[in-house]
Amino acid sequence: MRRRLGRECLYVPSCRLGLYVALRHWCPPGGRVLMSPVNDDVIMFVVLAAGLRPVQAPLNASDGSIDPAAVPESHWRGLSAVLTTNLYGNPDPAPELRARCDALGIPLIEDAAHAIGSTVAGRAVGTFGDAAVFSLSKHVGAKTGGFVAVADPALVPELTAARDALLAPARLTAELAYALRPYAEAGVRGLRLVRAARGLLRAVGAEERPGIRMELRPGELKEALADAPGLGGFDSWVRVDMHRYRLTPGRARLRRTERLLAGLDPLLAAHRAGTERLLATPWAAPSSQGRPLFRVPLLVADRDAAVAALARHRITTGYLYDPPLDVYAGDLFTDASPRPAPAAWFARHALPADPLRTRQVIAVLNESGAEPALPPGHGGD
Repeated sequence: MRRRLGRECLYVPSCRLGLYVALRHWCPPGGRVLMSPVNDDVIMFVVLAAGLRPVQAPLNASDGSIDPAAVPESHWRGLSAVLTTNLYGNPDPAPELRARCDALGIPLIEDAAHAIGSTVAGRAVGTFGDAAVFSLSKHVGAKTGGFVAVADPALVPELTAARDALLAPARLTAELAYALRPYAEAGVRGLRLVRAARGLLRAVGAEERPGIRMELRPGELKEALADAPGLGGFDSWVRVDMHRYRLTPGRARLRRTERLLAGLDPLLAAHRAGTERLLATPWAAPSSQGRPLFRVPLLVADRDAAVAALARHRITTGYLYDPPLDVYAGDLFTDASPRPAPAAWFARHALPADPLRTRQVIAVLNESGAEPALPPGHGGD
C-alpha cells in the first residue's frame, strides 16, 4: 500500500482503531469535526471517544457525498478537522475539501474504508488528507486489519507508539477462531443455514444490531462522554461487529491478509466491470466525482421491498446507514446538518449493490418490479 499510495503506511488491527489514533493525534479534545451523516454509527462513536463533537455535513442526494458548497461559513470557522467518508467507494470532493482545510489551517482526514482503488481528480483516494485510514475487511475480505497512510512520514514513530499503547495482547484462542472462521462460514452457506444462524443470534440476544442502527443508550452515552477522550467508556459501541478491533495480530491474521491483498488488482478489475454495468441501470445516479467500487448505491423507490426481494434469492444487503446520524443521535450528541433533507432522502432510498453480483442483483430488481426513486424536487419524497 505504500507503493500504491506513495505514502508511508502504518498497519492497525482495524480501521476504527486507526481513525481513533488519527483523530487523537490531529484534533484537540473538544474540537468539532465535520463528517457525513450517512455513515456507520461506529464512526460517530469513535469521534465521540476521541473527545470530539461530530458536526453533520450536508450531502448531495444523488450519491451521498459531502457537499462543501452547502456548508455555512459559520460552520467552517468553528471546525477542528474534516473527516471524509467516501461512501461505498464513491469519492467525496477531496480537492475542494483539501483547499478549505488549508485555508482554515485544519487537518483533512480521509476515511477510506470503502475506497481502496477509488480515485478522484486523477489521484487515489487517501492521498489528499493529512492522514487516510483504510480497511482490509472490505475489498480484501480479510475481516481484520487496516492501515493509516500519512502525508508526513516523520509522524510514523509517534503514531506507532500511540497505536501500540491501545493494543490488546494477541490470544491463541482468537487466532484459532480467526483461522477456522472461513471454513465455518463456508459450511453455513453451503448448508443454507445463514438465516437460521441469524435467527438463533436474535433469540439468544447475541445480535448487536437488531435494526440498521445499534441501540444508542443515551444515558450510558452521556456518562461515557464525561470521561472522554478514551476508548474505555465507549468500548461497547466501538466494538460492535468487531470485538477484536484492538487485538494485536498474530501470524494467521497477517499471513491471510497478505495472501488476500496479493489478489487486490484482479479483484478491483472485477469490481470496476460490475460497477460500470450497475451504473448503466435505471436505478443508478452516476457520481460527478468518481466510481463507487465497493458498493454501487442504486436508488430505488421502495428500498425495504428491494432488500426483501434480494434476500429471497440469498443476496444479503449490508452497509445500510438509515436514518442519518443526526436523526439517530439527536442534538445531545451531534450537531445536525444545516441541510438534512438530501441525506435523509439518500439514506432512505440507497440500495448498496455488490459489483461482484451484478447479474443477480439486476435480475432480481427487474423481476420484483423495483422502481427508480424520483429525485427530490421531481416527485421524490
